[in-house]
Amino acid sequence: MRVLVAHNAMSEDSNPDDRDVLVQAEAVQGALERLGHSVGPLVCGLNLEDARQSLVNDQPELIFNLVESLAGTGRLLAHFPALLDALGISYTGCPTEALFLTSNKVLAKSWLAAAGLPTPMWSTLPERNITAVADQAERWMIKSVWEHASIGLDQDAVLVHPTAEELGAGLRRRAPLLGNHCFAEAFIDGREFNLSLLDSPDGVQVLPPAEILFEGFGPDRVRIVDYRAKWDEGSYEFHHTPRNFSFPHQDRPLVDELIRLARECWNLFQLRGYARVDFRVDGQDRPWILEINANPCLSPDAGFAAALERAGIGFDEAVERIVACARRA
Repeated sequence: MRVLVAHNAMSEDSNPDDRDVLVQAEAVQGALERLGHSVGPLVCGLNLEDARQSLVNDQPELIFNLVESLAGTGRLLAHFPALLDALGISYTGCPTEALFLTSNKVLAKSWLAAAGLPTPMWSTLPERNITAVADQAERWMIKSVWEHASIGLDQDAVLVHPTAEELGAGLRRRAPLLGNHCFAEAFIDGREFNLSLLDSPDGVQVLPPAEILFEGFGPDRVRIVDYRAKWDEGSYEFHHTPRNFSFPHQDRPLVDELIRLARECWNLFQLRGYARVDFRVDGQDRPWILEINANPCLSPDAGFAAALERAGIGFDEAVERIVACARRA
């Protein structure tokens, strides 16, 4: 089968989180070739007419979609699969609608809340929204609405006991770091978990849950997976936030509930192929859904690959299952 591996275009000043897609593309292309497919690249920029012409010329049977942004912004993530929909070309991963709904974290949280699923309270500008909730949480984290990969997240993203005015000022101050569109979320001071999901003919498989450990994080350091923890290989945070897949017996009810909630997210947003759900767990062992990543990183050193290994699923097998799911869609 003729498969094009599509990813977003790079520039000379692309950040490490952007450039990681090249590592993903190389890994996926290798797997597809080992599976016997004819494989080529498709670099997608903001000019979708160029992408359309490349597709018309190449006539692929399937696109392996790794496009994470266009022109460096996650806000435009769903435009490329929308083009594929319009052209009637099959592609891997979640459909356009799911990518759009989950990429906008505030919209996704609205859906979660409407479905009765636990997600931390949140607020956005204008000030009237903030005034209503500012005193309902001890700490607030300011996050990007559209950008993922912990873009713009650092230790200063968490505000302690802010007034409504201070919270509003923090949103305006940090907006340029966060794609100019951000929101405040009640900070859950506790444990952090990632649950990866993989499609199969029998339905979604929830891979072994991973807990992010915050080794050596004292009271002066907020326990979050910020940008440095993900992308700065020379940082303290990068080397002190390992994944853990082994849990004591007393964590079994919590793990079961995380798995149940991950499945609920899969069904609610009609996810497909593969995805990841991120959680925080508070001091009363209550899970809170932070966000749904409908196109999680497939780099060999990333969390999805680690969960596959823990589940005893080879990377090539996972790619084969993702491709098969796209062909069934």
